[in-house]
Amino acid sequence: MPAARRSPSRSARRRARSRRRRTALALGGTAALVVLGAAGFTLLGPTDGQPQDAGSTTQARPVPPVSDSPEPSKPAESSAPPQSEPSKNDPSKNDSQVVQHGSGNFTTATASSGAVGTGGTVRRYQVQVEDGINIDPKAAADAIHKVLGDKRSWISNKRDSFKLVSSGTYDFTVMIASPDTTDKICGAGGLDTKGEVNCDVGKQVVVNSKRWLTGSPQFNGTLDDYRALIVNHEVGHRIGHGHEGCPGPGKPAPAMMQQIYGLNGCTANAWPYDSNGTYLKGPSVP
Repeated sequence: MPAARRSPSRSARRRARSRRRRTALALGGTAALVVLGAAGFTLLGPTDGQPQDAGSTTQARPVPPVSDSPEPSKPAESSAPPQSEPSKNDPSKNDSQVVQHGSGNFTTATASSGAVGTGGTVRRYQVQVEDGINIDPKAAADAIHKVLGDKRSWISNKRDSFKLVSSGTYDFTVMIASPDTTDKICGAGGLDTKGEVNCDVGKQVVVNSKRWLTGSPQFNGTLDDYRALIVNHEVGHRIGHGHEGCPGPGKPAPAMMQQIYGLNGCTANAWPYDSNGTYLKGPSVP
């Protein structure tokens, strides 16, 4: 007869149960780790399979997207004059007179004069004012003639003379135009006046009516003096002068200095020569 099968002992049964329990726990822990690795923020319990809060230390944090937009470009430097306190005569009170966009039509001043100056080339010029910009052509022509006839103006060099004419041949025109029209005329010659400044282009000296009516925040003289600076500076270009800088702190700014951008330590001055006939020169600048 075969031998009777012996029943496992109680201790053997306990050891078998212990091995099965350790195996189940190991498998359950492995499943939990796999799910955590895949989801990144969710932990599945080994028994019921339901999500459990893993806490802030394991929860994924959204990463802000990297923008592919370029860094904003720096604004281009403007040639417009910087802001400052109004000048002594407070020309800012005349701002309401400035017409931004004129008619585009010009009236030639019915004014003429004999030549001013004692030698050199006589340059004939007309004065034209855009219609509808609150500036009288005859009054403007008289003011310009007075500037060019002043002994502190360019006639002091004994090489240039000027004659105001209203008809016939002429060498150049002094045009006073609204800011928009100034930009259009000067822009046709490749110059960007930005609605603020004047220019000399072709056969035209173009005066921005904003400057004629309000002056410059950097110039602390009278409005009449600033108008003289406009005429002397632009006519200076007409007869061959370039820009000049400040010759030194406390000295008069040259008429060929762009004083609307600041005086750099110089004092405001409208005239190329002083009352003794000395040229008020500064270092040449581009």
